[in-house]
Amino acid sequence: MSTQTLGRVQRGLEALYRVETGVEVGDFVVDEALRDALAPARRPREQLLVHEADGELGLALFVCPAALANLGSHDPARRLGDHNLGDFLLAIEGVSHFVYAVWCARAHRPLSQLELELQAEVDKYVTCLLTTEPEAPVSAALRQRLFADALYEPELDADEQARYRAANDNAERYARWLERAYVVPRRIPEMLAELRRFYRLGLAAKLAAIARAA
Repeated sequence: MSTQTLGRVQRGLEALYRVETGVEVGDFVVDEALRDALAPARRPREQLLVHEADGELGLALFVCPAALANLGSHDPARRLGDHNLGDFLLAIEGVSHFVYAVWCARAHRPLSQLELELQAEVDKYVTCLLTTEPEAPVSAALRQRLFADALYEPELDADEQARYRAANDNAERYARWLERAYVVPRRIPEMLAELRRFYRLGLAAKLAAIARAA
């Protein structure tokens, strides 16, 4: 199982947000058999498994091996399109979850599932935007693909559906504001500074910032 793309995404996110986890995501990736043994009730294509006991945090990350193989054959850094975008988004989501969970744990910050999902949605938008071209038409197309056209797994329960929709809706509003405030006027360095500020906010402050911006 190649984890090269996951490692590159991790380095990109840590550089973007100026954070250091001190660990390599590839060392925490598990195959399907181990994931099923650890979490037999759920089998999504991407899953961060978390176990906390006696003040110690244990993590494992599963990303669909077929998705990783496709990214190995069709490098998103060279060209991002319909042939690899879905799998790239899956990889970004998994690495985003991993990096944010480790960073919060090291900072002794509480972390909710909604905050984890919201940050992942923002990370998908920003990573794809910076991988291609940070221009208004690209941003608008990404927002459509990521947020307006989002589909949810049918086996999600009502609480999970509500959480994913809340993360999607708030990330879409934030991305639309980033586009208007920074992408259209080509203020990319200022956008990166804003993203670093946003990353360090807690969930309530993130939602308040989005409400003010929107």
